[in-house]
Amino acid sequence: MRVLGVDPGLTRCGVGVVEGVAGRPLTMLGVGVVRTPADAELGHRLVAVEQGIEEWLDAHRPDVVAVERVFSQHNVSTVMGTAQASAVAMLCAARRGIPVALHTPSEVKASVTGSGRADKAQVGAMVTRLLRLAGPPRPADAADALALAICHIWRAPAQSRLQQAVAQHVSKGRTR
Repeated sequence: MRVLGVDPGLTRCGVGVVEGVAGRPLTMLGVGVVRTPADAELGHRLVAVEQGIEEWLDAHRPDVVAVERVFSQHNVSTVMGTAQASAVAMLCAARRGIPVALHTPSEVKASVTGSGRADKAQVGAMVTRLLRLAGPPRPADAADALALAICHIWRAPAQSRLQQAVAQHVSKGRTR
């Protein structure tokens, strides 16, 4: 499975591609950041994020796009920009018929570090170790994007089995 992880943001949108299956060593195929100038008009920034995501989709042809689920109780303006960048990533994937998976920050942290409260340094260190990299990807948004892809690869088999079980249960209920 090839997954494009997206850590959404308007100024820095982390992107990372990981390939592999649960239970086997994973391979990083690419990592980076789509940047936009903070002083640019919002519409232009969103177009720049779209163009950057499209380039990654063209270059890596992922099977799935894993996006961080936007959640915050505090800074509304930051959350709005993050949500807008997240929507752009989901739109780019949907336009191509690529499935999108959303994962919360705590799910991602727990998947790669064992703790849903891990800090950015811990996530970066584990991404480095899991992907056998020389050092943590910089900036942290890039490491977070790789962590999203890893999380999805590891969680997808269990989520698929759960969805199949629910579907079977629902279909049995309809035939009664």
